[in-house]
Amino acid sequence: MTAVRNFEAADAPVVAELIGRCLREVNSRDYSAEIIERMCAHFDAGRIAELATQREMFVAESDGVVGTVSRDGNKVYTMFVRPDVAGQGIGRILMRHIEALAAAEGHGFMETGASITAHDFYRRLGYVDVRTSETEFGLNFILRRPLP
Repeated sequence: MTAVRNFEAADAPVVAELIGRCLREVNSRDYSAEIIERMCAHFDAGRIAELATQREMFVAESDGVVGTVSRDGNKVYTMFVRPDVAGQGIGRILMRHIEALAAAEGHGFMETGASITAHDFYRRLGYVDVRTSETEFGLNFILRRPLP
């Protein structure tokens, strides 16, 4: 059973490790080693703790922290699932959790920026491409999904 709860400051090292693991084991298929290392440095424990003060952050637990997502209103940020449990619906659970929160606040859609690696994941959840942009880490897809 996977449960979603609010991020706590003590989660920062575990979440940073989870993100680094995702980037190195999964995103490295689509990005150079240099970009992956810059991304990992960007998401160290200190940065995760800082981000948690700027937006709502959540973790998914199932025998430890297995995923994370954050949001600011109807914008999705830092959605990662531990590679060894990918494909078990944890990402979907996290996304539906924050989508429900955004819908309850009256937002009509959810929006996210997606890496090349995550693009298909969001499309499978019903998100559609709006545009692309360039970031310091490369190509970024901007996607939206209407909320009920």
